Amino acid sequence: MNKKYFTVPVRAAIVLAVICGLIYPVAVTAVGQGFIQYQANGSVALLNNTTVGSYLIGQSVTSPDLFNIRNDSASGVDPDITVVSALNQATIIHNNTNISMSYLQKLIHNNTRYTLLFFGTAYVNALRLNLELITAFHNRVTLYGEIYANITKS
Repeated sequence: MNKKYFTVPVRAAIVLAVICGLIYPVAVTAVGQGFIQYQANGSVALLNNTTVGSYLIGQSVTSPDLFNIRNDSASGVDPDITVVSALNQATIIHNNTNISMSYLQKLIHNNTRYTLLFFGTAYVNALRLNLELITAFHNRVTLYGEIYANITKS
């Protein structure tokens, strides 16, 4: 048997392993950390300089004083809720905390995003809403410690 039949595939495997297993991951990590660090690190959410979650992953919140993610999404980790759902939940939050409806509606409006610029479905990130509520009204949101505890354990 000829040595060439064994050395060529072994060399090709080693070269591909170095490219795919070392060079490519290092290059992608360097580009991510150099140009889009916030996204590459998971879009971390902070509360009082403490990491409390990610804006990309939904956290389950059971407090009636805060916005809850919908439980009917396919993966169960969708961080966004529709504007209609947020407005419906705003009424419950208003009844529980006496935070004005105008403030809650403005909060939702200021955090509304669209799937296709201004043409798509309107949605809001529940964690963003909750963190703003906790920051502004921590004395009225009676179970705000629960969100802090639930998010930090995930």
